[in-house]
Amino acid sequence: MTAATKTEAKTVNGYTIAPHADLRGANLRGADLKGADLRGANLRGADLRFADLSGACLAGAELSDADLSWAIFRAANLTDARITCAKLSMAIIRRAKLEGAMLQFSDLSNANLAYADLRRAKMGRSDLKGASLECANLRGADLRRADLADANFDGANLSDAAFDEGRLVFIKAGE
Repeated sequence: MTAATKTEAKTVNGYTIAPHADLRGANLRGADLKGADLRGANLRGADLRFADLSGACLAGAELSDADLSWAIFRAANLTDARITCAKLSMAIIRRAKLEGAMLQFSDLSNANLAYADLRRAKMGRSDLKGASLECANLRGADLRRADLADANFDGANLSDAAFDEGRLVFIKAGE
């Protein structure tokens, strides 16, 4: 393996941060994980409140039942991540890549998802009350039975997105 392809593991709060790491239930509250390579990692039930994961790679990671409230995922890669039944209230997920991510039954209330790539994301039955989705790409996303009250979709791409009939009455969209 060359230096250019080698991923170096680091230790944070006593946990090894590396691809495919088993971090179930880990306490990483407030951790600085900027640029961390956690692809395929198991973070089920982990506490990542207030953690900074800007630019981190969490592609294919398991984040179900995790508390990600107030966490920062700016420009993070969460492609095909499983984030079901998770708490993401007030999280900053701006410009993140969540293509094909599973976010069902999650609390994304007041989260900032502006400019996020949510193509084919599954967000059914999630709480998106007050979420900011300005200019997000939601092409082919599944938002059926999600709570979209006061969510802002100004400039968002909603092509082929699935919604329940009558649910769009409450979302804010640009003219």
